[in-house]
Amino acid sequence: MPAVTATAATLDVPGARLHYEVRGEGPLVVLVGAPMGAESFAPAADLLAADHTVLTTDPRGISRSPVDDPGQDSTPRLRADDLSRLLTHLGAGPAAVFGSSGGAVSALALAIAHPGQVHTVIAHEPPLCALLPDRERLDSGTEDMIAAYLSGDVLGAWARFMAQAGIVLPEGALEAMFGGERDPQQVADERRWFAHELRATVRWQPDLAALRDGPVRIVAGIGEESAGQLCDRASRALASALGIEPAFFPGGHIGFADDPGRFAVRLREVLRGAPREA
Repeated sequence: MPAVTATAATLDVPGARLHYEVRGEGPLVVLVGAPMGAESFAPAADLLAADHTVLTTDPRGISRSPVDDPGQDSTPRLRADDLSRLLTHLGAGPAAVFGSSGGAVSALALAIAHPGQVHTVIAHEPPLCALLPDRERLDSGTEDMIAAYLSGDVLGAWARFMAQAGIVLPEGALEAMFGGERDPQQVADERRWFAHELRATVRWQPDLAALRDGPVRIVAGIGEESAGQLCDRASRALASALGIEPAFFPGGHIGFADDPGRFAVRLREVLRGAPREA
């Protein structure tokens, strides 16, 4: 694959400075996560840049996007407003937005708050616990993992997180991923996620009528390897509430990072309007 040049810049927004990157030429597609930043999407962005203008960003408070008030919670609406300001700054919309995990929640909030700036939202595995019948149990579990993390029990918090998400890791993987010496920025981003993003993200209640009846095409994306996981259930609940069929993507929750080649092929298909049923 030819080398792709990403143009990096910073945009001042209320309470934060957003790092963002732009690649390629063509129709605008935004790749966004929460708490994942631009770096996680870079391989897929490079591939899509062959025929798209691709925007990636670090969400407020994460990595290269500092905030004025570190104690302020990062809500889906705040992150949606940030995306809106980026799109206005670039003057390149309306856009297609692919959001993954918490970024999918941000993208749905963007479709509700700023529908004129986006024509398609692909919400890949949003953790919309509010749409699930066991939401009270899930809310309690979220509080437990946050309390564990803030008490200093990092591995315990992540163990609770993985158990609630339905993600099974190989033996020893949790210690390898989150134990021992770690990159300070990764630790800072992790702490912000637990302390100031997780609760507002998983408890967010979408305006289903606005999504169902609005002008934005909504796609509920699910990883083919995510069967039975919390985000699989939440994505199916979203699709059912909107009266649409889910679209399936290669891999699991972070298939775009694990296999960006296959993922980019599938994303192009879905952008063309070809969601695939189970």
